Amino acid sequence: MLWQALSAARDLGRMQDIASVLIRYGFGDVVQRIGMAGALERAGKVLHWKEAEELARLRPPARARRVLEELGPTFVKLGQVLATRVDLFGPEWLEEFGKLQDHAPPVDWSEIEALLIEDLEGSPDEVFAEIDREPLAAASLAQVHRASLHDGTQVVLKVRRPGIRPTVEADLRLLKRLAEIIESEAPDLSHYRPRLLVRQFSNSLLRELDFAAECRNAERISNALEEDSGVVIPGVHWEWCGERLNVQDFIDGIPGRDLDAVDKAGIDRHEIAVRGTRAILRMILEEGFFHADPHPGNVLYLPDSRIALLDFGMVGRLSEDRRHQVAELLYGLVSQDVELVSRILIDWSEESEVNEERLHDDVVEFIDHYHGVPLKQLNVSSMIVEITAVLRNHHLVLPADLVLMLKAFITLEGMGRSLDPEFDMAGEAAPVIEEVIRRHYSLPNVTRRMQSGLTEVLKVLGTLPSDFSRLLKMARHGRIEVHVDVTDLKEVGNRLDRAASRLTLGVVTAALIIGSAIVLNVQGDREALGLPLFGLLGFIGAALGGIWLLFSIWRSGRDD
Repeated sequence: MLWQALSAARDLGRMQDIASVLIRYGFGDVVQRIGMAGALERAGKVLHWKEAEELARLRPPARARRVLEELGPTFVKLGQVLATRVDLFGPEWLEEFGKLQDHAPPVDWSEIEALLIEDLEGSPDEVFAEIDREPLAAASLAQVHRASLHDGTQVVLKVRRPGIRPTVEADLRLLKRLAEIIESEAPDLSHYRPRLLVRQFSNSLLRELDFAAECRNAERISNALEEDSGVVIPGVHWEWCGERLNVQDFIDGIPGRDLDAVDKAGIDRHEIAVRGTRAILRMILEEGFFHADPHPGNVLYLPDSRIALLDFGMVGRLSEDRRHQVAELLYGLVSQDVELVSRILIDWSEESEVNEERLHDDVVEFIDHYHGVPLKQLNVSSMIVEITAVLRNHHLVLPADLVLMLKAFITLEGMGRSLDPEFDMAGEAAPVIEEVIRRHYSLPNVTRRMQSGLTEVLKVLGTLPSDFSRLLKMARHGRIEVHVDVTDLKEVGNRLDRAASRLTLGVVTAALIIGSAIVLNVQGDREALGLPLFGLLGFIGAALGGIWLLFSIWRSGRDD
């Protein structure tokens, strides 16, 4: 039983906190279904199941968001990752998850200074002419301070919170156990793929803890941007960067949410919407490496209608083949090519069981909804939300590398339309899509793919004789085995084995009773308690066997 793994006192204490919060927000049925209540009671934790009426009246998505907020920083981060899962959650859930803000009380400067001394191998005053002790921002993983170098360069220090890694790792262990429990004890929730979600979240969060990786991401994207793109990436000061410290140029601009200040500064809203969209689209479809969270909080607007992108902890990656598939999907949606869209969706869901005929019919209905709509009037984010709703209806889960891309598309168009209500995302995307498709089928790229495929075929053919010879030798020595593992049949076999064991014990018990009854009538046998000894021992053995048999049957009923 997986709950036995939760015997550690710290995990049980945290488990009680989680169960209590879930119950208070009206998720007591979830706690009961996954078996948390029974485990906590066995651990001596008594829960009160009365739910607060005010909280219970909230809609489920809002209650889920409040739960994540109350459970702390790791769970807030989890909610932010869930906000990217357009293939698993509907718009109302994504909207609530998107409200989760990563704020935390600031760490005292003395702790930050001690970490800086350790990482800089000396006093921070030797490196920085001035450091603002009051943080610009404080989040669950890091704290940001403004500073200046001795040459006058303005920079920001992003410092990892002291001692945060052990806390994060402990929460991730607990989330992993919870995911295993949910999949085993609540099958109706298994289509959310909790273990897969937790694994992806763990990988993402552990990468975010490495600030040196974030610096490499920023430089890679900066190098890929064209000089006239109008997008600015803060420069990295590598001599002072590491796993726990990120030192980058300070950029003074208008926050992405302050549109009134944009208007007062005379910045062209339409121009910055176009520039930002083109830059992100080219990152996604041409470079295959992109800023995965381009929301207004990670954007600054600069004079001359330029944009600064911040925070590269969350990035997405797409292979060349995947970029081509994305371009074909978007092209198929715009050109209303049902066969193309269906084929790509089926390819993407290759690990899931899918009714291809039903999926095809749903895609036909979806595309027909947009029949005749001019390109300029197409809402790309709405189309993505609707096509992912089709995936959810078929319980299909997108590959991990596509999730961040779809979320980036939706965020990008939303930000573009907030800047300019007439913003034409589809029109901006069309030339980039066409370029990706044209490049994929260009003669040099086709030739390169053919050469690569031919090389792989020749490798297989070259090793075929030796592989076949090895196979024959193994067959000659009887070392080839065929294993058929059918889970359902194995369970049936186990049940039959248990039934046979009980039947055998029942027969033995009955035989002991009959034999003991006969022995009781034999004269001259040794006696104990006034009864023949061997007859008494036989009855005791029969009683023990009967008790074990009854207990086995009762336990089997509880397990079922």
